[in-house]
Amino acid sequence: AGLFSWHPLLMALAFSFLMTEALLIFSPETSLLRSFSRKVKVRVHWALQLLALLCALLGLGIITYNKHLNGKAHFVTWHGLTGLLTVLYTGGQCAGGVLLLYPKLMKNWTLAKLKLYHATSGLVGYLLGCASLMLGMCSLWFTTSVTSISWYLAMLCPLLTSLVIMNQVSNAYLYRKRSQH
Repeated sequence: AGLFSWHPLLMALAFSFLMTEALLIFSPETSLLRSFSRKVKVRVHWALQLLALLCALLGLGIITYNKHLNGKAHFVTWHGLTGLLTVLYTGGQCAGGVLLLYPKLMKNWTLAKLKLYHATSGLVGYLLGCASLMLGMCSLWFTTSVTSISWYLAMLCPLLTSLVIMNQVSNAYLYRKRSQH
């Protein structure tokens, strides 16, 4: 399990910790950086998301190489397919985030619209990541390693963080709508 064990560790680090923290940076209720300027929050968000993407790419590379070494098929389970889609989507979302750093590259788009689309598509990517984690928790390896109440508690983590992040994005959207009127 030596090489393989890096895969769940890196993916959990990417999606359960780094990406969650990167999204919560903008929460007025939960952010450790709430007193910092928006510019600082954006830079920390960017750095955490980049670290999350790097961990996810490394985790994907490790599982792909491990399957190759063991002569196993690639991307044949729901977890594998969702995981691949999630990592690719995350890469695209990070590229989209660069446009928010340089909004002049997107002529004919307002910064407010770019932020809304980035937050909404980021939520989709985050939910994909949580779904992939949960599918991984249904794998034979995980259900053999983590049993009884621990399994349910592990499943609860991405479920609860998904609800928190969805609430944060919907609150930001509602705030934006209210401030337009």
